Amino acid sequence: MQNITRVVQISHPQHGRALATVEEPSLVLLKGVKSIYEAALAAIDRKKPLAELLLAARSDAKLHYDEVYDGSHEWKLLPAFDCPGDPFRCLVAGTGLTHKNSALNRQAMHAAAEGSKPTDSITMYEWGVQNGFPAPGQIGVQPEWFYKGNGSVLRAHCQTLEVPEFGDDGGEEPEIAGIYIVDRQGTPHRIGFATGNEFSDHVMEKKNYLYLAPSKLRQCAIGPELVIGGDFRDISGHVQVSAGGHVKWSADIRTGEQNMAHSLENLEYHHFKYPGHRLPLQAHVHFFGADAFSFGSKLLLEHGDLMTVHWEGQGRALQNRLSVSSDNPVLTPLSRL
Repeated sequence: MQNITRVVQISHPQHGRALATVEEPSLVLLKGVKSIYEAALAAIDRKKPLAELLLAARSDAKLHYDEVYDGSHEWKLLPAFDCPGDPFRCLVAGTGLTHKNSALNRQAMHAAAEGSKPTDSITMYEWGVQNGFPAPGQIGVQPEWFYKGNGSVLRAHCQTLEVPEFGDDGGEEPEIAGIYIVDRQGTPHRIGFATGNEFSDHVMEKKNYLYLAPSKLRQCAIGPELVIGGDFRDISGHVQVSAGGHVKWSADIRTGEQNMAHSLENLEYHHFKYPGHRLPLQAHVHFFGADAFSFGSKLLLEHGDLMTVHWEGQGRALQNRLSVSSDNPVLTPLSRL
């Protein structure tokens, strides 16, 4: 991906938050801006390209990226995007059945219940193949859409992703997420892209189609970098699950419009057509779907497993360990006002 700017959000126990551009092997600290959200809003207000604003804020201070990336530095990586101090302002959601393999995996999950006929998953994927790339100015078929939560579910590179006490499972979903901000007039703007692990409860989902919604209400990770610029046509990558230095499962993956049943423009139209998704100063992290995941190969992840997602042109790989809650589900009646 050409003409790109790579940015990380970081924090320090004494100095607080900061932004830095990635200029391998260094991180160059930026002056005057503390978050991508703040910088994006400033770029809109000043009518300047975001990359131009960020590069103009470069300081002389540098960090060793390797040390920050592996967690040995005092500066720690944050999610590639968030809304500092106000997680409710950020909507985390996604689009499913955009890749053929995801539709086939979903078909395998539910085919027994459906008999020999195609499941709704395959049918919806085929709708996208037929009308997910509409002619310019036309509206294509709407994709599957799911909600993951507000900004509180976002995790950074090296942070754990937890299977909660009420969960049945937790598995990686290697994706790319689009990062968006809505300006003061209610117009959405795409900021850039980030490597994502959408992380879902596939065991719960397999029980019944109607459990798809709660199976998505889990933590997810984006980062370590936000990539500004480039394109979304054809992106190759690799995903793996490992433990103790041993690779338990891996796969080559592809995403981008050439590998999907919908154009990026069509996905964005259908997400932002809702007035509730165009509230002034709202932010969005939107996952675009997975090409492969280990659950499709019948692998159930275990506590401590390391999930790694890497996309060419999207910066360094995203890594997160799985944490399985040891708590037992407890019903606690709500108090009455």
